[in-house]
Amino acid sequence: MVPVLILSFFQHALNSGIRRYHVAPVLCQRAKVAMSHFEPNEYINYEKLEKNINIVRKRLDRPLTLSEKIVYGHLDDPAKQEIERGKTYLRLRPDRVAMQDATAQMAMLQFISSGLPKVAVPSTIHCDHLIEAQSGGEKDLQRAKDINKEVYNFLATAGAKYGVGFWKPGSGIIHQIILENYSYPGVMLIGTDSHTPNGGGLGGICIGVGGADAVDVMAGIPWELKCPKVIGVKLTGKLSGWTSPKDVILKVAGILTVKGGTGAIIEYHGPGVDSISCTGMATICNMGAEIGATTSIFPYNERMKKYLGKTGRADIAALADEFKQHLVPDSGCQYDQVIEINLSELKPHINGPFTPDLAHPVSDIGTVAEKEGWPVDIRVGLIGSCTNSSYEDMGRSAAVAKQALAHGLKCKSKFTITPGSEQIRATIERDGYAKILREVGGLVLANACGPCIGQWDRKDIKKGEKNTIVTSYNRNFTGRNDANPETHAFVTSPEIVTALSIAGTLKFNPETDYLTGADGKKFKLEAPDADELPKLEFDPGQDTYQYPPKDGSGQHVDVSPTSQRLQLLEPFDKWDGKDLEDMLILIKVKGKCTTDHISAAGPWLKFRGHLDNISNNLLIGAINIENGKANSVRNALTQEFGPVPDTARYYKKMGVKWAVIGDENYGEGSSREHAALEPRHLGGRVIITKSFARIHETNLKKQGLLPLTFADPADYNKIHPVDKLSIVGLKDFAPGKPLKCIIKHPNGSQETIMLNHTFNESQIEWFQAGSALNRMKELQQKSS
Repeated sequence: MVPVLILSFFQHALNSGIRRYHVAPVLCQRAKVAMSHFEPNEYINYEKLEKNINIVRKRLDRPLTLSEKIVYGHLDDPAKQEIERGKTYLRLRPDRVAMQDATAQMAMLQFISSGLPKVAVPSTIHCDHLIEAQSGGEKDLQRAKDINKEVYNFLATAGAKYGVGFWKPGSGIIHQIILENYSYPGVMLIGTDSHTPNGGGLGGICIGVGGADAVDVMAGIPWELKCPKVIGVKLTGKLSGWTSPKDVILKVAGILTVKGGTGAIIEYHGPGVDSISCTGMATICNMGAEIGATTSIFPYNERMKKYLGKTGRADIAALADEFKQHLVPDSGCQYDQVIEINLSELKPHINGPFTPDLAHPVSDIGTVAEKEGWPVDIRVGLIGSCTNSSYEDMGRSAAVAKQALAHGLKCKSKFTITPGSEQIRATIERDGYAKILREVGGLVLANACGPCIGQWDRKDIKKGEKNTIVTSYNRNFTGRNDANPETHAFVTSPEIVTALSIAGTLKFNPETDYLTGADGKKFKLEAPDADELPKLEFDPGQDTYQYPPKDGSGQHVDVSPTSQRLQLLEPFDKWDGKDLEDMLILIKVKGKCTTDHISAAGPWLKFRGHLDNISNNLLIGAINIENGKANSVRNALTQEFGPVPDTARYYKKMGVKWAVIGDENYGEGSSREHAALEPRHLGGRVIITKSFARIHETNLKKQGLLPLTFADPADYNKIHPVDKLSIVGLKDFAPGKPLKCIIKHPNGSQETIMLNHTFNESQIEWFQAGSALNRMKELQQKSS
């Protein structure tokens, strides 16, 4: 029998005339529960998960963490797969794929190149990255539809042809849509965005990947992942007052730093978990990307069950209850590292500027800012984004704003609100939160990423002007939000952003400080309180989903040969069987080099489907150690300094191979594979660093590049921008065997250093074939 809650939900939907979800008869059968409302014939398979877990548990003969249960539960061959945390590569079968519109362009272009007729697993495209914040939601959305018509048409028709669901512009941010509709306890989902781990708030293993990885899964090929370590975060106590779920991850980021989670899943557990809402858990998992974690996860509990019920998925909750022993960690399981946080003692935090792991208690930030010379006056406060745009987030922010309005105050800083989805937008409009936030001075933006990813037509400052903004976003690298390197961006919770925007200064601590009302009387803001879920059902708002037809074979997909936005891909050249000799150094990067430095977002997003055009942003944000400048490198053939992309194109034209030298955690940040495609397209062959961020290292391998690390990190100092490099021994390239690098200095002297790599046998085949996609085609030809 369908639970009363589901009947109530659908009755409400029918009576209201709003978006109608398809109710399949199979939902009435406990043995067959649909993965989502939108795919009534795709079912959750907990029985297979259970079977695989039991096979692995018997083999390993030890208690399993929750992360291990879900990851190993999706093994392609659980009986024979070699399993060793941090060492072996796992072959996995994820349940589904999600792609945001900026990365979906290249992913779908690669899938088209594969020649396959239809995706092998449920997949979706989400239009959220191409909407620029200018004047407000409706106008910005319409402008985006006009400007990006060609791209949206390509994604919609490609989705229809290849069986991919399409969420139209205005539907919301990919991660919020996934949480509302697709994530569930025990799912394994991969998404072409680094903040895909957001789905861990519903007990799923949700991992950010590059588009080439997504193509593997959509093609039905086992997906490879280095067996992750597991870092346990034990939560005790209880959240209260101004402390929010965001403060948990801000604190963890301060402890682990931006690379402390690399190669590991962060698994939250302990009695404190139950004091956090489901959407709060999603916030924590979302920002785990900023510490380099493979993903983050919480165990299935009543808060998740409550959220599933409110989002029309009580049937999934009921099924999860039956299999709960597989959706929580085993008693006595061992973690590779354990961090303990007492939520009762945790204080509100604010992290930044310029890096998300520079953690400060809110009570200290004003003093620290004055000492460091950071601007204390806040120019703009921004709430929302995929990290913090839940109903609870908006409610707590509105609770703060309401107090200010009661005393005649509005925000001293500019203030913007980004709803996470059409469902959130419609519900906060209905319940009055949006009205309160507007009245306090806020501008409600489109249901999209907006300023969080640099899609912000900011007018209140000039480029180069030193200023401070506070956001409830997840990432705050230099120039990230507005392309201004002098913007000091701080990340914190939405309620703290709201309070600071009302005060207009970093020197305000809402826990202790007073504001002066319009009547001249002082008052103190009370800690906000709000419902985690609406009392009524969610209002889904406008219908923004396009179902793929049962048969899309007759669908035509348009890519004009003269398009400046889209470009069909040409295969990369195969390895010629020789060592890479006398490579020039395009740039030796000094310090932090994120994917924003390698392939900037913002205005460049419009070229995400056109590899040659977007390659004009290659490494333009990276700092050249030779002169301390960005986008200025010496052309070794002409001795003239010029832009990085122009120099790379010149080398390619002259048939000269080149390399990049990087520092620690090279490629941290976004999952964008353009940061790997661009150097390959412009003739790069090798990227040598002290260490790599996980996703970027994999992306480089997928495109036929060699990501290598110094066996001795001090050897970074031996290489100079004017040197030539040779990588020798490639005929004997093998897993676990270092490669030799000969450094040739201009004075004729030479040095030899050793370089490590993490290639396995199949990844070496990608290199030899020229790319993973080339290798896929080779295998298809052999089997046909």
